[in-house]
Amino acid sequence: MENDSTVYVGLDVHKDSITVAYALGTGEVELPGKIGTTKTDIDRLCKRLQSKARHVRVVYEAGPCGYGLYRQLVQKGFECMVCAPSLIPRKPGDRVKTDRRDAVKLVRALRAGDLSEVHVPTVEDEVFRDLARAWMTAKDDLRQARQRLKSFLLAHDVRYAGHADWGPAHRRWVSQYAFGSEWQQFAFEELRRTIEDRLAQCQRVETALREAVTNWRFYPAVLGLQAMRGVQFTTAVGMLAELGDLSRFDHPRQLMAWLGVTPSEHSSGDKRRQGSITKTGNVYARKLLVEAAWSYRHPARVSTDIQRRHEGIPKAIIDRAWDAQIRLCRRYRKLAARGKNAHTTVVAVARELSGFIWDIGRLAMSLALPRSTGAT
Repeated sequence: MENDSTVYVGLDVHKDSITVAYALGTGEVELPGKIGTTKTDIDRLCKRLQSKARHVRVVYEAGPCGYGLYRQLVQKGFECMVCAPSLIPRKPGDRVKTDRRDAVKLVRALRAGDLSEVHVPTVEDEVFRDLARAWMTAKDDLRQARQRLKSFLLAHDVRYAGHADWGPAHRRWVSQYAFGSEWQQFAFEELRRTIEDRLAQCQRVETALREAVTNWRFYPAVLGLQAMRGVQFTTAVGMLAELGDLSRFDHPRQLMAWLGVTPSEHSSGDKRRQGSITKTGNVYARKLLVEAAWSYRHPARVSTDIQRRHEGIPKAIIDRAWDAQIRLCRRYRKLAARGKNAHTTVVAVARELSGFIWDIGRLAMSLALPRSTGAT
């Protein structure tokens, strides 16, 4: 064993197999072949790598197989990185892709320091992330079920006279409507029952989140973020489950870039061109952020719901949330007055909102809010 050397390992991970490539120091990349994905296979690989050098650095791409392999390798004492697949350097003319080539490419990129690391959540944080994503999926299914019912009614020239926003009056009208045909009524009832099922699913998942969140290490931040307009319980939990520890971002601009809400840029020489947002990073967190930003198109005010969420929250957080509301509502009005598209304006507000989330989330964790508050 060469104690002063480092072995760089690239793993192309699939459901049933892992293609391994490694290089000792600056030497040539070697390809020992494929291994299985069982614990015995991983242990055998670890012993083989440990015989090559004292320092072992491993990388594999983030994907559907999750972070179980990462935790196994870290437990063995290896330095492991899960990299972002979309940010791996690629040659424009490279048209051949195989598992062996991908593994070799990972080794070379790791050795050159050209890879971007993905944040790996703790086991506890991953539990809340899965719950939050289950709620978001159920919410998306609910939206699609409502759209299918609306399309069904429109196809049969059935129109609601009021605003079809699924408020109490609209829901009451839907539940009482009847078709003349028995089979049309059957199809209508099935579509309507799907909506009820999705609503019940959303409520079950939200109840589970509320029961579990009080024991979560980020619970103070969950309470603090709810002091902000547009950030309700599920939004706060979902954002923090995706973001993790906000202290890992040294500046709010880093969080904005991670969320993919910073403008893209193509500048050369004296010309600077900025385009739409990059949309890199976490899709789930960006979706929640933009949804929250829509609430700032209305004038600044503290509603009854927000006032209730302020109970038990330190004044420093409440004041900061009010500063955010004043600034972001003014920002929306200014951009709208300049003729900006509503979606463009909301995304601009969302970018600044992420900065306030960074500030208030860190402040709430530093103040260690009491777990007995009823803000949830």
